[in-house]
Parts: sequence; C-alpha cells; structure tokens
Amino acid sequence: MIRRTELSPITESIPQLIATATLRVDTPGAGFTVITANAAGFVAKIGASEGALLVYLRHTSASLTIQENADADVQADLISALDRLAPEDAPWVHDVEGPDDMPAHVKAMLNGVSLYVPVTKGKLALGTWQGIYLVEHRRKAHSREIVFQFIGCK
Repeated sequence: MIRRTELSPITESIPQLIATATLRVDTPGAGFTVITANAAGFVAKIGASEGALLVYLRHTSASLTIQENADADVQADLISALDRLAPEDAPWVHDVEGPDDMPAHVKAMLNGVSLYVPVTKGKLALGTWQGIYLVEHRRKAHSREIVFQFIGCK
C-alpha cells in the first residue's frame, strides 16, 4: 500500500528576536492548569511572527504537556493513568516531603518539563484540539514558575 505524503512549501527566515518572560502559576493542587492563553499572549505581546516558543518549567514535581482541550474527561483519565504508573503506596525510598512527593517526581519525569511549540504567522501552531498545560502532581497548592522563550522573527 502506497501512502501519500506531502511537504508544504518551505519558508525561511533569519531569527531577529530572542524574548524571555517568566509566568508564575499558583496551582490548587493535583491536576491540570491550562496556560495556552498565557503562551499566546506572550507571543502576541512581543510581536512574534515566525519562530519557536520554548516553554520550560522550573520544578521537579510538576510537568508540562500538550493535550486535548475539549473534554475534561481526558484530563481526569490522564491523572488516573499517572496515578497507576506511580502510586503513592509504592515502596518509595524518598518520602521526606510526604507520600505524594516521589510519585510526583516520577510523573514529572514521564511528562517532562519542557515543550517546543512552533509559531507561524504570529500564532501558536497547535492543533485544533490541543492546549498547553501545567500538570501539578502534588496534592497541596504550589506556586510554579514557567519560562517562556521565543526565538524567531518579528
């Protein structure tokens, strides 16, 4: 079976801009916090046109992800899946900060703490059903820092 593939026209530009800002997010505890509008607002504020948005979380017990933004059940199921992969009642050695600490580190390692989002024509090149999320893995509220860095053209 032959599958059709097609490459769009290639656009080229020379980067003219590196812009950085830090977003502070206060989480209510374990769960998803959407930050798509914050990322899009940063891109708009700096007048970005073409380039790359790097999103980096400065913590080890929370993570970042790009996931479906239409049905909250997806987020609930993802939290449930992560809980099965890294349960609190496992025999963890590191438990100084409580039973949810080591599982939070494992979940952060699975999801990761950085994302790359292309920016085209001044907009995040996300798919129709995609959103950018901070995922808090600790039960208690935390204050988290996310670094946005754009590299590209105005």
